[in-house]
Amino acid sequence: MVDVVCLGELLIDFVSLESGVSLEQAPSFQKAPGGAPANVAVGLAKLGHEVGFIGKVGDESFGHFLANVLQENGVDISGLAFDSETRTMLAFVSLTSEGERDFMFYRHPSADMRLTPDDIPKDLIQQATIFHYGSISLISEPGRSATCHALDLARESSLLISYDPNLRLGLWASQERAKQEILAGMRSANLVKINDDELEFLTGTRKLEDGAKQLLTFGPKLIVITLGSQGSFFYTDTAAGHVPGNALRAVDTTGAGDGFVAGLLSGLLAYSKPGEAYVFPGKAELEACCRVANAVGALATTKRGAIPALPTRRQVEDFLN
Repeated sequence: MVDVVCLGELLIDFVSLESGVSLEQAPSFQKAPGGAPANVAVGLAKLGHEVGFIGKVGDESFGHFLANVLQENGVDISGLAFDSETRTMLAFVSLTSEGERDFMFYRHPSADMRLTPDDIPKDLIQQATIFHYGSISLISEPGRSATCHALDLARESSLLISYDPNLRLGLWASQERAKQEILAGMRSANLVKINDDELEFLTGTRKLEDGAKQLLTFGPKLIVITLGSQGSFFYTDTAAGHVPGNALRAVDTTGAGDGFVAGLLSGLLAYSKPGEAYVFPGKAELEACCRVANAVGALATTKRGAIPALPTRRQVEDFLN
């Protein structure tokens, strides 16, 4: 049995060893395992949950390195496929002097793009409570069809469906296409986590409540907006609230949002009932979930790379105490 199944990209992040520079200026990089859904999977496993991952990597050194990282962190990789015809996705990442991340992806195509409906393990999804996905696997075929097939299986089994658009404009044909497809991908989700920049891109406003109301019209029941060091904001038809963040000196913000998702889903799992359709808890419980999620996201910024920085439950509890 698994608590959560995550589907999507698993890749190598090459993170600049010097902060405050663009990729053009960066003198050297550190190899780190990454990929938003994979980061969430490891984050949940480190928090003590049973987690499965579905995706595809190259049948080469980087692909096997990533598979080993997931396994070493306790993630079930029975849904991970290896492709002998393409390479594992690479991303080069730096943090500019303005605090923004500068990305360059090598994906022409990469193995994750070649995930097919036949690669989706039905039994792994059917035994879970939560299914989590992002927008990157929706960009092109056959990954899009594979993701939609997995979503169909998750709905049939009444799983809580969690979606993180994780906007990467450089991977889309145009901004218009990105907005259209990311919003369409939202129609399958019960829970959507976005950041304030993504909120503005998708809704045209930075007003949290106004933007969240817009997104609820696409079908989700819960919108959670991350605000960096300012914490997070949640919104449902019956409850809304802002939960303050945690002040920590950030070394690398890569994976902070994924750590937040892991903490949020970890909290929401406590309110699931086996065999029953998921019902979101009330305001006080959602505040508690976001408080833990804020802590996980903050702690994930204290080391370089995403997966290496994700905290254990003990570390989160010590930090909150």
